[in-house]
Amino acid sequence: MQADKDKTLRKLKTVRGQIDGLIKMVEDDRYCMDISNQIMASISILKNINVDVLNSHLEHCVNQAVLNADKKDIKIKFEEIESIIRKLSK
Repeated sequence: MQADKDKTLRKLKTVRGQIDGLIKMVEDDRYCMDISNQIMASISILKNINVDVLNSHLEHCVNQAVLNADKKDIKIKFEEIESIIRKLSK
């Protein structure tokens, strides 16, 4: 992975902490809207992490395939990106 590993891990650990907090909130029968707000915060961080990872993929992996003029690898990289775009648009 070419993305900033330390930054990515820090964000993922933050989400893990939020998920642990969410579990406790549900166990404690906390107010639904409070739980929902925490879920949305976790989703937001995960989306930001995904943007970082995808940007890194474009900057490093796709760029390297283009620089190497590897037509087969370029085709694979574009298919991967197209697949992610389809998933994101659902």
